[in-house]
Amino acid sequence: MKKYFRESLITLVSGLFLIIGSCTPLSCFEETESFVKISFYNYKTKLNAAPDSITLYGLGNENLFIYKKAPKVQPALFALNPSADSCTYILKINDKTDTINFKFTSFPHLVSKECGYTFYYTLTQDPSFTRNIIDSISKTTYNITTLNGENLRIYY
Repeated sequence: MKKYFRESLITLVSGLFLIIGSCTPLSCFEETESFVKISFYNYKTKLNAAPDSITLYGLGNENLFIYKKAPKVQPALFALNPSADSCTYILKINDKTDTINFKFTSFPHLVSKECGYTFYYTLTQDPSFTRNIIDSISKTTYNITTLNGENLRIYY
C-alpha cells in the first residue's frame, strides 16, 4: 500500500512539473490590428505634408471619432470591417470635408499562437472619393496587413 501511494505521488508530482514546464507565457508583443495606412502629401509639391488637423469617422457613426481635430497626423489609420465588403469614411482636412469609399475582401491570418488571428484585407479597386480638398489618391499597395508600410497616399 505504501509503495503504491509513493509511486502515485511521484507520478503525480512528475506530471505536475511537466505541465508547469511546458506552459509558455500568454503575452503577445506583435501587432494584431490591420489598418489602411494613408499618408498625406501636398498635391503641388508632391512632398509629404501632414495636414494642420484632421477629423475622421465612419459614415453612420458620426459620434465615434477616430480622429477629432487631431493635429499633424501622419499616417492616418483607417480600420476596415471584416464582415463587410465596403466602408465609407468622412475625412475632414483643415475644415474641408470629403468622403472616401473602400471596397475590399478580407481573410483571416494567424499572427502567432499567443496572439491568435487577425484579418488581412485586399482592396479590390481604387478608393472612390469626393474632391472638396482631396486632389487624388494613389496606391502604394492594396494588401492591408499588420506591417507598418504605407498603403495609400492622399494628395490634397
